[in-house]
Amino acid sequence: MSPAAASPRATSSPLRILFSFVGGRGHFAPLCAIADEARDAGHQVAFACPPSMAPLVQAAGHTAEPIGPERAASKPERTALRPPDPAREERDLRERFVRRAARDRVPWLRACLDRLAPDVVVCDQTDFGGLLAAEIAGLPFATVEVIAAGDFVRPDVVAGELDALRAELGLPPDPGLTMPARFLLLVPAPPSFRDPAHPLPATAHPIRPGAAVPPRREREDRPVVYFTLGTVFHLESGDLVQRVTRALAELDIELWVSVGDEVDPEELGPQPEHVHVVRFLPQGEILPRCDLVVCHGGSGSVLGALAHGVPLVLLPLGADQPNNARRCEALGVARVLDPTAVDAEGLRSAVSSSRADDGLRRRATGMAHEIAALPDASYAVRLLERLAKEARPILRAPEPDPTADG
Repeated sequence: MSPAAASPRATSSPLRILFSFVGGRGHFAPLCAIADEARDAGHQVAFACPPSMAPLVQAAGHTAEPIGPERAASKPERTALRPPDPAREERDLRERFVRRAARDRVPWLRACLDRLAPDVVVCDQTDFGGLLAAEIAGLPFATVEVIAAGDFVRPDVVAGELDALRAELGLPPDPGLTMPARFLLLVPAPPSFRDPAHPLPATAHPIRPGAAVPPRREREDRPVVYFTLGTVFHLESGDLVQRVTRALAELDIELWVSVGDEVDPEELGPQPEHVHVVRFLPQGEILPRCDLVVCHGGSGSVLGALAHGVPLVLLPLGADQPNNARRCEALGVARVLDPTAVDAEGLRSAVSSSRADDGLRRRATGMAHEIAALPDASYAVRLLERLAKEARPILRAPEPDPTADG
Protein backbone atom coordinates (compact mmCIF):
# COMPACT_ATOMS: atom_id res chain seq x y z
CA MET A 1 0.00 0.00 0.00
CA SER A 2 1.31 3.41 -0.85
CA PRO A 3 1.35 5.96 1.99
CA ALA A 4 -1.43 8.53 1.94
CA ALA A 5 -0.61 12.15 1.24
CA ALA A 6 -0.52 14.45 4.27
CA SER A 7 -4.01 15.59 5.22
CA PRO A 8 -5.33 18.07 7.79
CA ARG A 9 -7.68 15.29 8.95
CA ALA A 10 -4.99 12.59 9.20
CA THR A 11 -5.35 10.45 12.30
CA SER A 12 -2.47 9.80 14.72
CA SER A 13 -2.61 6.11 13.82
CA PRO A 14 -3.41 5.74 10.12
CA LEU A 15 -4.97 2.45 9.11
CA ARG A 16 -4.11 0.13 6.27
CA ILE A 17 -7.44 -0.50 4.52
CA LEU A 18 -7.82 -2.99 1.71
CA PHE A 19 -10.90 -2.49 -0.44
CA SER A 20 -11.88 -5.45 -2.59
CA PHE A 21 -14.45 -5.79 -5.35
CA VAL A 22 -15.44 -8.21 -8.06
CA GLY A 23 -17.27 -7.03 -11.15
CA GLY A 24 -17.25 -3.73 -12.98
CA ARG A 25 -17.67 -0.01 -12.42
CA GLY A 26 -20.95 -0.45 -10.54
CA HIS A 27 -19.17 -2.55 -7.90
CA PHE A 28 -16.22 -0.16 -7.68
CA ALA A 29 -18.02 3.19 -7.43
CA PRO A 30 -19.73 2.66 -4.03
CA LEU A 31 -16.38 1.61 -2.52
CA CYS A 32 -14.47 4.41 -4.20
CA ALA A 33 -16.44 7.17 -2.45
CA ILE A 34 -15.48 5.64 0.93
CA ALA A 35 -11.88 5.01 -0.15
CA ASP A 36 -11.50 8.63 -1.28
CA GLU A 37 -12.61 9.81 2.15
CA ALA A 38 -10.33 7.30 3.91
CA ARG A 39 -7.34 8.44 1.85
CA ASP A 40 -8.12 12.10 2.58
CA ALA A 41 -8.32 11.24 6.29
CA GLY A 42 -4.71 10.01 6.16
CA HIS A 43 -5.26 6.25 5.88
CA GLN A 44 -3.37 3.96 3.50
CA VAL A 45 -5.72 2.58 0.87
CA ALA A 46 -5.43 -0.08 -1.83
CA PHE A 47 -7.90 -1.96 -4.02
CA ALA A 48 -7.87 -5.70 -4.72
CA CYS A 49 -9.64 -5.92 -8.08
CA PRO A 50 -9.91 -7.95 -11.26
CA PRO A 51 -6.92 -7.20 -13.52
CA SER A 52 -9.21 -5.61 -16.11
CA MET A 53 -10.37 -3.07 -13.52
CA ALA A 54 -6.88 -1.95 -12.44
CA PRO A 55 -6.77 0.99 -14.90
CA LEU A 56 -10.11 2.26 -13.54
CA VAL A 57 -8.81 2.08 -9.96
CA GLN A 58 -5.58 3.83 -10.89
CA ALA A 59 -7.43 6.54 -12.82
CA ALA A 60 -9.35 7.25 -9.62
CA GLY A 61 -6.05 7.86 -7.82
CA HIS A 62 -5.80 4.59 -5.87
CA THR A 63 -3.34 1.72 -5.73
CA ALA A 64 -4.57 -1.36 -7.62
CA GLU A 65 -3.70 -4.90 -6.52
CA PRO A 66 -4.80 -7.15 -9.43
CA ILE A 67 -6.36 -10.39 -8.18
CA GLY A 68 -6.42 -13.38 -10.51
CA PRO A 69 -4.64 -14.21 -13.74
CA GLU A 70 -4.44 -11.81 -16.64
CA ARG A 71 -6.79 -13.01 -19.34
CA ALA A 72 -6.39 -12.27 -23.02
CA ALA A 73 -8.94 -9.75 -24.18
CA SER A 74 -11.66 -11.30 -26.28
CA LYS A 75 -13.98 -9.57 -28.67
CA PRO A 76 -17.29 -9.06 -26.85
CA GLU A 77 -20.30 -10.66 -28.50
CA ARG A 78 -23.69 -9.09 -29.00
CA THR A 79 -26.72 -11.08 -27.95
CA ALA A 80 -30.42 -10.70 -28.53
CA LEU A 81 -32.56 -9.05 -25.89
CA ARG A 82 -34.19 -11.63 -23.61
CA PRO A 83 -37.14 -11.13 -21.27
CA PRO A 84 -36.08 -10.72 -17.63
CA ASP A 85 -35.95 -14.11 -15.90
CA PRO A 86 -35.46 -14.05 -12.09
CA ALA A 87 -34.43 -17.72 -11.95
CA ARG A 88 -31.78 -17.15 -14.63
CA GLU A 89 -30.39 -14.10 -12.84
CA GLU A 90 -30.26 -15.90 -9.48
CA ARG A 91 -28.50 -18.83 -11.13
CA ASP A 92 -25.98 -16.42 -12.67
CA LEU A 93 -25.36 -14.80 -9.27
CA ARG A 94 -24.76 -18.20 -7.70
CA GLU A 95 -22.62 -19.65 -10.49
CA ARG A 96 -20.65 -16.57 -11.45
CA PHE A 97 -20.01 -14.90 -8.10
CA VAL A 98 -19.81 -17.91 -5.76
CA ARG A 99 -18.93 -21.10 -7.61
CA ARG A 100 -16.41 -19.43 -9.93
CA ALA A 101 -15.29 -16.00 -8.71
CA ALA A 102 -15.18 -16.64 -4.97
CA ARG A 103 -13.45 -20.01 -5.35
CA ASP A 104 -10.89 -18.54 -7.76
CA ARG A 105 -10.22 -15.39 -5.74
CA VAL A 106 -9.72 -16.81 -2.23
CA PRO A 107 -6.10 -18.02 -2.70
CA TRP A 108 -5.10 -14.82 -4.49
CA LEU A 109 -6.69 -12.68 -1.80
CA ARG A 110 -5.12 -14.68 1.02
CA ALA A 111 -1.69 -14.00 -0.51
CA CYS A 112 -2.60 -10.33 -0.89
CA LEU A 113 -3.66 -10.10 2.76
CA ASP A 114 -0.43 -11.77 3.88
CA ARG A 115 1.62 -9.31 1.85
CA LEU A 116 -0.25 -6.08 2.68
CA ALA A 117 -1.29 -6.89 6.28
CA PRO A 118 -4.30 -4.57 6.33
CA ASP A 119 -6.02 -3.56 9.55
CA VAL A 120 -9.47 -3.94 8.02
CA VAL A 121 -10.92 -5.27 4.75
CA VAL A 122 -13.86 -3.68 2.92
CA CYS A 123 -15.62 -5.79 0.28
CA ASP A 124 -18.40 -5.18 -2.18
CA GLN A 125 -21.56 -7.16 -1.47
CA THR A 126 -20.88 -9.81 -4.12
CA ASP A 127 -17.16 -10.27 -3.36
CA PHE A 128 -17.65 -13.44 -1.35
CA GLY A 129 -14.03 -14.41 -2.00
CA GLY A 130 -12.82 -11.27 -0.26
CA LEU A 131 -15.06 -11.86 2.73
CA LEU A 132 -13.96 -15.49 3.04
CA ALA A 133 -10.28 -14.58 2.79
CA ALA A 134 -10.68 -11.97 5.53
CA GLU A 135 -12.52 -14.48 7.73
CA ILE A 136 -9.77 -17.07 7.28
CA ALA A 137 -7.13 -14.44 8.13
CA GLY A 138 -9.00 -13.42 11.28
CA LEU A 139 -9.35 -9.82 10.08
CA PRO A 140 -12.33 -7.56 10.77
CA PHE A 141 -14.24 -6.80 7.58
CA ALA A 142 -17.02 -4.58 6.33
CA THR A 143 -19.38 -5.15 3.43
CA VAL A 144 -20.67 -2.40 1.15
CA GLU A 145 -24.01 -3.16 -0.46
CA VAL A 146 -24.06 -2.50 -4.20
CA ILE A 147 -27.64 -3.69 -4.84
CA ALA A 148 -30.14 -1.10 -3.70
CA ALA A 149 -33.39 -3.07 -3.21
CA GLY A 150 -31.81 -5.51 -0.76
CA ASP A 151 -33.72 -8.57 -2.00
CA PHE A 152 -31.38 -10.08 -4.61
CA VAL A 153 -28.45 -11.54 -2.63
CA ARG A 154 -30.43 -13.89 -0.38
CA PRO A 155 -29.60 -17.03 1.64
CA ASP A 156 -31.88 -19.20 -0.50
CA VAL A 157 -29.95 -18.12 -3.60
CA VAL A 158 -26.28 -18.33 -2.55
CA ALA A 159 -25.90 -19.79 0.96
CA GLY A 160 -25.88 -23.43 -0.16
CA GLU A 161 -23.13 -22.87 -2.72
CA LEU A 162 -21.20 -20.73 -0.24
CA ASP A 163 -21.44 -23.40 2.43
CA ALA A 164 -19.93 -25.94 0.04
CA LEU A 165 -16.98 -23.56 -0.45
CA ARG A 166 -16.77 -22.82 3.28
CA ALA A 167 -16.46 -26.56 3.95
CA GLU A 168 -13.60 -26.80 1.44
CA LEU A 169 -11.86 -23.96 3.29
CA GLY A 170 -12.40 -25.47 6.73
CA LEU A 171 -14.95 -22.88 7.81
CA PRO A 172 -18.21 -23.64 9.64
CA PRO A 173 -21.49 -23.47 7.70
CA ASP A 174 -23.41 -20.21 7.46
CA PRO A 175 -26.88 -21.17 6.18
CA GLY A 176 -28.38 -17.82 7.13
CA LEU A 177 -25.75 -15.86 5.16
CA THR A 178 -24.78 -13.84 8.21
CA MET A 179 -21.13 -13.43 7.13
CA PRO A 180 -21.50 -10.19 5.11
CA ALA A 181 -23.09 -8.32 8.05
CA ARG A 182 -21.03 -9.95 10.82
CA PHE A 183 -19.10 -6.81 11.77
CA LEU A 184 -20.33 -3.87 9.68
CA LEU A 185 -22.64 -3.45 6.70
CA LEU A 186 -22.46 -0.10 4.89
CA VAL A 187 -25.59 0.61 2.83
CA PRO A 188 -25.28 3.50 0.36
CA ALA A 189 -29.05 3.83 -0.20
CA PRO A 190 -32.00 5.42 1.58
CA PRO A 191 -33.67 3.00 4.02
CA SER A 192 -37.11 3.54 2.46
CA PHE A 193 -35.84 2.12 -0.84
CA ARG A 194 -35.13 -1.27 0.68
CA ASP A 195 -37.66 -4.07 0.21
CA PRO A 196 -39.59 -4.20 3.53
CA ALA A 197 -39.51 -8.00 3.39
CA HIS A 198 -35.71 -7.86 3.82
CA PRO A 199 -35.04 -5.43 6.70
CA LEU A 200 -31.55 -4.23 7.48
CA PRO A 201 -29.59 -6.22 10.10
CA ALA A 202 -28.44 -4.57 13.32
CA THR A 203 -24.92 -3.94 11.97
CA ALA A 204 -26.19 -2.06 8.89
CA HIS A 205 -25.51 1.67 8.64
CA PRO A 206 -27.12 3.64 5.77
CA ILE A 207 -24.89 6.26 4.19
CA ARG A 208 -25.31 8.72 1.36
CA PRO A 209 -24.64 7.11 -2.04
CA GLY A 210 -21.77 8.75 -3.91
CA ALA A 211 -20.32 12.18 -3.42
CA ALA A 212 -22.21 15.34 -2.53
CA VAL A 213 -24.90 16.18 -5.06
CA PRO A 214 -24.09 19.30 -7.10
CA PRO A 215 -26.79 21.98 -7.11
CA ARG A 216 -29.51 21.71 -9.74
CA ARG A 217 -29.00 23.95 -12.75
CA GLU A 218 -31.59 26.29 -14.17
CA ARG A 219 -34.13 24.68 -16.48
CA GLU A 220 -33.07 24.73 -20.11
CA ASP A 221 -35.05 25.72 -23.19
CA ARG A 222 -35.97 22.08 -23.84
CA PRO A 223 -36.61 19.41 -21.20
CA VAL A 224 -33.49 17.26 -20.77
CA VAL A 225 -33.88 13.46 -20.87
CA TYR A 226 -30.96 11.11 -20.26
CA PHE A 227 -30.99 7.53 -21.58
CA THR A 228 -28.45 4.99 -20.34
CA LEU A 229 -28.07 1.26 -19.89
CA GLY A 230 -25.23 1.74 -17.40
CA THR A 231 -21.82 0.22 -18.14
CA VAL A 232 -22.47 -3.52 -18.54
CA PHE A 233 -25.71 -4.38 -20.31
CA HIS A 234 -25.26 -2.87 -23.78
CA LEU A 235 -24.11 -6.12 -25.39
CA GLU A 236 -27.09 -8.16 -24.20
CA SER A 237 -29.71 -5.56 -25.01
CA GLY A 238 -30.21 -6.41 -28.69
CA ASP A 239 -31.31 -3.29 -30.57
CA LEU A 240 -32.77 -1.57 -27.50
CA VAL A 241 -30.35 1.37 -27.61
CA GLN A 242 -31.21 2.05 -31.24
CA ARG A 243 -34.97 1.62 -30.68
CA VAL A 244 -35.13 3.93 -27.69
CA THR A 245 -32.96 6.59 -29.32
CA ARG A 246 -35.03 6.60 -32.51
CA ALA A 247 -38.29 6.80 -30.59
CA LEU A 248 -37.27 9.58 -28.23
CA ALA A 249 -35.54 11.61 -30.93
CA GLU A 250 -39.03 12.51 -32.21
CA LEU A 251 -39.91 14.32 -28.97
CA ASP A 252 -39.28 18.01 -28.35
CA ILE A 253 -36.56 17.31 -25.77
CA GLU A 254 -32.81 17.57 -25.39
CA LEU A 255 -31.86 13.89 -25.48
CA TRP A 256 -28.54 12.60 -24.16
CA VAL A 257 -27.61 8.95 -24.78
CA SER A 258 -24.59 7.12 -23.35
CA VAL A 259 -23.69 3.82 -25.05
CA GLY A 260 -20.66 2.58 -23.09
CA ASP A 261 -17.41 1.15 -24.38
CA GLU A 262 -18.95 -1.71 -26.36
CA VAL A 263 -21.13 0.30 -28.74
CA ASP A 264 -19.75 2.75 -31.27
CA PRO A 265 -21.85 5.94 -31.25
CA GLU A 266 -21.53 5.95 -35.04
CA GLU A 267 -23.70 2.80 -35.13
CA LEU A 268 -26.70 4.94 -34.28
CA GLY A 269 -26.20 6.98 -37.42
CA PRO A 270 -26.66 10.73 -37.94
CA GLN A 271 -28.77 12.41 -35.27
CA PRO A 272 -30.69 15.69 -35.16
CA GLU A 273 -28.98 18.47 -33.27
CA HIS A 274 -31.08 17.95 -30.13
CA VAL A 275 -29.82 14.33 -29.76
CA HIS A 276 -26.34 13.73 -28.31
CA VAL A 277 -24.82 10.24 -28.36
CA VAL A 278 -21.64 9.68 -26.31
CA ARG A 279 -19.80 6.70 -24.87
CA PHE A 280 -19.77 7.83 -21.25
CA LEU A 281 -21.31 10.72 -19.36
CA PRO A 282 -20.51 11.35 -15.68
CA GLN A 283 -23.70 11.51 -13.65
CA GLY A 284 -22.56 14.69 -11.95
CA GLU A 285 -22.52 16.46 -15.31
CA ILE A 286 -25.88 15.41 -16.68
CA LEU A 287 -28.21 14.71 -13.73
CA PRO A 288 -28.35 18.31 -12.38
CA ARG A 289 -29.81 19.28 -15.77
CA CYS A 290 -32.23 16.36 -16.11
CA ASP A 291 -36.02 16.32 -16.11
CA LEU A 292 -36.19 12.54 -16.56
CA VAL A 293 -33.89 9.50 -16.71
CA VAL A 294 -34.65 6.49 -18.92
CA CYS A 295 -32.53 3.53 -17.87
CA HIS A 296 -32.26 -0.19 -17.15
CA GLY A 297 -32.78 0.06 -13.40
CA GLY A 298 -29.21 -0.58 -12.24
CA SER A 299 -28.61 0.49 -8.64
CA GLY A 300 -26.09 3.21 -9.51
CA SER A 301 -28.30 4.76 -12.20
CA VAL A 302 -31.45 4.64 -10.07
CA LEU A 303 -29.87 6.05 -6.91
CA GLY A 304 -28.02 8.70 -8.91
CA ALA A 305 -31.26 9.95 -10.44
CA LEU A 306 -33.16 9.88 -7.16
CA ALA A 307 -30.35 11.73 -5.34
CA HIS A 308 -31.10 14.59 -7.74
CA GLY A 309 -34.87 14.23 -7.40
CA VAL A 310 -35.21 13.05 -11.00
CA PRO A 311 -38.03 10.55 -11.78
CA LEU A 312 -37.40 7.57 -14.02
CA VAL A 313 -38.72 5.39 -16.82
CA LEU A 314 -37.24 1.92 -16.35
CA LEU A 315 -36.53 -0.87 -18.83
CA PRO A 316 -35.18 -3.66 -16.56
CA LEU A 317 -32.99 -6.21 -18.35
CA GLY A 318 -31.49 -8.48 -15.68
CA ALA A 319 -29.41 -8.83 -12.50
CA ASP A 320 -30.89 -6.64 -9.75
CA GLN A 321 -32.74 -4.36 -12.17
CA PRO A 322 -36.22 -5.95 -11.92
CA ASN A 323 -35.90 -5.81 -8.12
CA ASN A 324 -35.01 -2.12 -8.20
CA ALA A 325 -37.80 -1.47 -10.70
CA ARG A 326 -40.36 -3.03 -8.36
CA ARG A 327 -39.22 -0.78 -5.53
CA CYS A 328 -39.30 2.32 -7.74
CA GLU A 329 -42.82 1.46 -8.87
CA ALA A 330 -43.98 0.78 -5.31
CA LEU A 331 -42.52 4.11 -4.16
CA GLY A 332 -44.09 5.97 -7.06
CA VAL A 333 -40.87 7.40 -8.50
CA ALA A 334 -40.80 5.55 -11.84
CA ARG A 335 -42.79 3.98 -14.62
CA VAL A 336 -41.67 0.49 -15.62
CA LEU A 337 -41.80 -0.85 -19.18
CA ASP A 338 -41.13 -4.28 -20.66
CA PRO A 339 -38.04 -3.73 -22.87
CA THR A 340 -38.93 -6.72 -25.07
CA ALA A 341 -42.47 -5.57 -25.83
CA VAL A 342 -42.65 -1.79 -25.71
CA ASP A 343 -42.87 -0.01 -29.06
CA ALA A 344 -41.85 3.49 -30.10
CA GLU A 345 -45.23 4.99 -29.29
CA GLY A 346 -45.22 3.35 -25.87
CA LEU A 347 -41.77 4.78 -25.14
CA ARG A 348 -42.76 8.28 -26.21
CA SER A 349 -46.00 8.10 -24.24
CA ALA A 350 -44.21 6.92 -21.06
CA VAL A 351 -41.61 9.69 -21.30
CA SER A 352 -44.15 12.43 -22.03
CA SER A 353 -46.58 11.35 -19.31
CA SER A 354 -43.80 10.92 -16.75
CA ARG A 355 -42.47 14.38 -17.44
CA ALA A 356 -45.94 15.83 -16.90
CA ASP A 357 -46.62 13.84 -13.69
CA ASP A 358 -46.21 16.20 -10.73
CA GLY A 359 -46.75 13.35 -8.26
CA LEU A 360 -43.89 11.37 -9.76
CA ARG A 361 -41.57 14.35 -9.46
CA ARG A 362 -42.76 15.22 -5.95
CA ARG A 363 -42.03 11.70 -4.70
CA ALA A 364 -38.62 11.67 -6.40
CA THR A 365 -37.85 14.99 -4.71
CA GLY A 366 -38.85 13.48 -1.38
CA MET A 367 -36.40 10.64 -1.99
CA ALA A 368 -33.68 13.21 -2.76
CA HIS A 369 -34.31 14.85 0.62
CA GLU A 370 -34.04 11.47 2.36
CA ILE A 371 -30.74 10.75 0.58
CA ALA A 372 -29.34 14.21 1.38
CA ALA A 373 -30.07 13.67 5.08
CA LEU A 374 -27.97 10.49 5.25
CA PRO A 375 -24.45 10.68 6.71
CA ASP A 376 -21.72 10.93 4.10
CA ALA A 377 -18.65 8.76 3.49
CA SER A 378 -16.75 10.35 6.37
CA TYR A 379 -19.18 8.58 8.73
CA ALA A 380 -18.31 5.27 7.04
CA VAL A 381 -14.62 5.96 7.61
CA ARG A 382 -15.22 6.64 11.30
CA LEU A 383 -17.04 3.30 11.54
CA LEU A 384 -14.09 1.56 9.86
CA GLU A 385 -11.70 3.21 12.31
CA ARG A 386 -13.81 1.94 15.17
CA LEU A 387 -14.04 -1.54 13.66
CA ALA A 388 -10.27 -1.78 13.23
CA LYS A 389 -9.76 -0.67 16.84
CA GLU A 390 -12.42 -2.84 18.48
CA ALA A 391 -12.77 -5.74 15.99
CA ARG A 392 -16.32 -6.43 17.06
CA PRO A 393 -19.76 -5.85 15.49
CA ILE A 394 -20.90 -2.23 15.29
CA LEU A 395 -24.61 -2.04 16.00
CA ARG A 396 -26.90 0.77 14.90
CA ALA A 397 -28.63 2.79 17.58
CA PRO A 398 -32.22 1.54 17.90
CA GLU A 399 -34.83 3.47 15.96
CA PRO A 400 -37.12 5.58 18.18
CA ASP A 401 -40.58 4.09 18.68
CA PRO A 402 -43.09 6.65 17.33
CA THR A 403 -45.81 5.10 19.50
CA ALA A 404 -43.85 5.47 22.75
CA ASP A 405 -44.95 8.04 25.34
CA GLY A 406 -42.95 11.17 25.95
